[in-house]
Formats: sequence, structure tokens, C-alpha cells
Amino acid sequence: MSETLHSAPSASAEEAPRRYHHGDLSRALVAAGRQILERDGPDALSLRAVAREAGVSPAAPYHHFKDKAELLEAVAHEGWEELGGAIKEARGRVDAPGAAPGEIGVAYVTFARKNPALYRIMYRMACDREAMPEGAKSEDSGWDQVRAAIIEAGVDPHDERAMMLTQIAAWCTAHGVAEMAGFKEFDSLKAALGGEEAFIREVFRHVGVMSGRRSPS
Repeated sequence: MSETLHSAPSASAEEAPRRYHHGDLSRALVAAGRQILERDGPDALSLRAVAREAGVSPAAPYHHFKDKAELLEAVAHEGWEELGGAIKEARGRVDAPGAAPGEIGVAYVTFARKNPALYRIMYRMACDREAMPEGAKSEDSGWDQVRAAIIEAGVDPHDERAMMLTQIAAWCTAHGVAEMAGFKEFDSLKAALGGEEAFIREVFRHVGVMSGRRSPS
């Protein structure tokens, strides 16, 4: 539920000690929100809690966010941008066109596993929107990077419907792996394969079996 603003606290309280660079309060509040999110969970996140975490007065956040929902949107936006950066970096590490989607999948799952609370907020804030968040579809976003990698792998970019379905399938695959990668049941398999990243890579190598292709040897 949103922490709706009825009347902002008095601005006279803004003499409290500050732990942020002058003029960069908005970013400091988002950073504080992320710290609370990962440490205590979304229920602990509020404008008052963020102000306390950032070392500013209770009034300060209201100059940037009207309520908790706006703060969460800002936190989620930063998450989408970071995910996009991780995907772009992963795509840039490979030369063989067919290898990029798998490397992107590993980067996606790794991001989700390192930022579990942020990852869930990103999707919570996006699921009821009529369009993907700007951070998810901006230039060089993860979504566009996936599209480019799919085209490089041989999908016809002129068949827009097939293109979109392939993007969705790729994204859903990574999302599903991210959801299941933390299952305790797979701990012994991870150990046998050499760790979590090796496990994730092997899962993506075997995804082809879902479309009728033979499993890798």
C-alpha cells in the first residue's frame, strides 16, 4: 500500500545532520531505500524509514517523492537500469552470435540472485503497467539487448510477432531459472557442477530440449 501524503512534515526540521552530497538527496534516498529493502524487506520501507537511514529529517523525502509508491518506482527504475547494464556487458563479452543469449541469461540470473528484494520490487511495480517501465525499455536496455542478441542468433527481425514471442520466451526462461536457482534441492547438483554459476550455465545449455532440440552432450 502507498504511504499517501496528506501533509508533509514541517520543513523547519531539515537542520538534521546529512550524510549525502549536497544536491544529491534523491539518489541518497533511493540508495537508503535499497539498503532497507535488502536488509529488512519491503514492509519496512517507508519515507520516514528512508529519511532515518539517509540521516535526514522526516520532511526531506517529501521534496522528491509524494509517497512510498513513488519511492518504490524510483528504486525499481534503478534496478532495471542496473540489470540492463549487466545484460549489455554480458553480450559484449562474447564474439560468437549464438553464445550471447546464454551469457545474457547467466547475467540476468546472477543479478536476480544478488539483489533478491530489489528484483521482486522491480516486477511488483511493473506487473500492472500497460507498458514496460522506462528503465526496462530505454535505449540499450536489457530488453533491447536481448532483442539484438536474438537477431544476431538468426531470428528474422522483420517478423515482428515471432520476434516479440522469442524475446518473451527468452526473458521468461531467465526469470524461471532465477526463481528456481535458490532451491535447496539443487545444492548437491550445484556442488557437483562446480558452483552456482556453473549450475546456471548448464541449465541454459539444456534449455533447447524444451523446443525439441537434443540436449547438449
